[in-house]
Amino acid sequence: MANKLHISPPSRSRSPFLLLTLSLFALSLLFLFFSFSSQSRNPSPSPLSNLSAKPQTSFLTSLEHFLTVKAPTYSPTPDDTVLQVTEDDVTKLDQRMFLRESERFYGNPYYPIDFPIRVYVYQMPMKFTYDLLWLFRNTYRETNNLTSNGSPVHRLIEQHSIDYWLWADLIAPESERLLKTVVRVHRQEEADLFYIPFFTTISFFLMEKQQCKALYREVLKWVTDQPAWRRSLGRDHILPVHHPWSFKSVRRNMKNAIWLLPDMDSTGNWYKPGQVFLEKDLILPYVTNVELCDAKCVEASQSKRTTLLFFRGRLKRNAGGKIRAKLVAELSGADGVVIEEGTAGEGGKAAAQNGMRTSIFCLNPAGDTPSSARLFDAIVSGCIPVIASDELELPFEGILDYRKIALFVSSSDAVRPGWLLKFLKGINPDQVREMQSNLVKYARHFMYSSPAQPLGPEDLVWRMLAGRLMNIKLHTRRSERVVRESRSVCTCDCKRANLTAVSFM
Repeated sequence: MANKLHISPPSRSRSPFLLLTLSLFALSLLFLFFSFSSQSRNPSPSPLSNLSAKPQTSFLTSLEHFLTVKAPTYSPTPDDTVLQVTEDDVTKLDQRMFLRESERFYGNPYYPIDFPIRVYVYQMPMKFTYDLLWLFRNTYRETNNLTSNGSPVHRLIEQHSIDYWLWADLIAPESERLLKTVVRVHRQEEADLFYIPFFTTISFFLMEKQQCKALYREVLKWVTDQPAWRRSLGRDHILPVHHPWSFKSVRRNMKNAIWLLPDMDSTGNWYKPGQVFLEKDLILPYVTNVELCDAKCVEASQSKRTTLLFFRGRLKRNAGGKIRAKLVAELSGADGVVIEEGTAGEGGKAAAQNGMRTSIFCLNPAGDTPSSARLFDAIVSGCIPVIASDELELPFEGILDYRKIALFVSSSDAVRPGWLLKFLKGINPDQVREMQSNLVKYARHFMYSSPAQPLGPEDLVWRMLAGRLMNIKLHTRRSERVVRESRSVCTCDCKRANLTAVSFM
């Protein structure tokens, strides 16, 4: 009988093990495939998209990055800004805005408490925006350009660069923004407020006088021709005019807008009566000239704060600033007091920073205007401000309590022989430590940055405006329905007349 080849059946005990091995191998291949695929679709984020990265607080560094890296990558966004406007356009926009408001009113049980604020940013011609930023950037090294009082023009522009910080944040892609209180919209009917991105300070200081005035007139016409402006006469428009000399030739024609100011200046030297007031406009802090002294810095500097009272700046000023000369005469040579003449150049920056970080109190008298950048330099340096400026208005005072971080003295008391030093030496050491601790907490509210930070000055702008939004809409709608015989504004005389009439009833 022939031998037969006998093939044994495969062992059943090894089959499950083999299948399991093959399955794991296949899963490993799939995992590797999807990992490489995901990396190719989602490359490592750039420093800009890393929201945990340290924010940039230097205006020069931020502007350079904005102009050369960020702005060229921004893709054009849909926009309905128009150049030729008819009355029909204004009527149609008003109707569309009414419909949007109705949807929000009937659809949101908590309206008008409705964050975020919706802001429409005009896409103005480049000569009003990017060209002015490039003008500043390309001429920055020309340090011989000084103001009449000796301060470097470009440094002065930096101090008033609030228009750059707000605009750069508003137009950044949402993926790069941190603020939740404001969102940019691209249709006018969706907006609560309208932002005018014109750099008034740069144009004033870096352009020839007649050229600047001509540009101001162009801006005026361009903005006031827009249907949204004509609908509200500018009451819901935001105009940055942070230097009191800027935009003077035409701003009377835009007095209904919300102005972003360094101060109210009730003396009338810089703003005409009826142009600015707290119910309409917003005070914004200057951009600081010194580096932030954080909690560790303030703690480490305690033993070095051997100066009782420090001041560095121009010693002779006009108008309300005459108090400086009187204070110099009163305080010069006093024990524990340092008073220095100086400007805002690079050397002045280092001297001011060192002086503030080695002092307990920093004197803040009025200058040509009631406010100055010195106040905010003191705050971020951990030096308790001593404010001798009777007409001063402060940023975000609806949110912040300045009594926790500053001392307020009247001008008449400050110049009395011996009064100010006696007052400061009488401050309880526990109160000093508490105020220094509060300065550390408050400093973040005065540091402009990119990206804009929650509770930073950009954020507080929108929180303040949120509280005024209903009043802005009230005056806008009222202006649309009043007839010729109506009082357009109820003045104090009007109110007094009404009270008198009531008293005789």
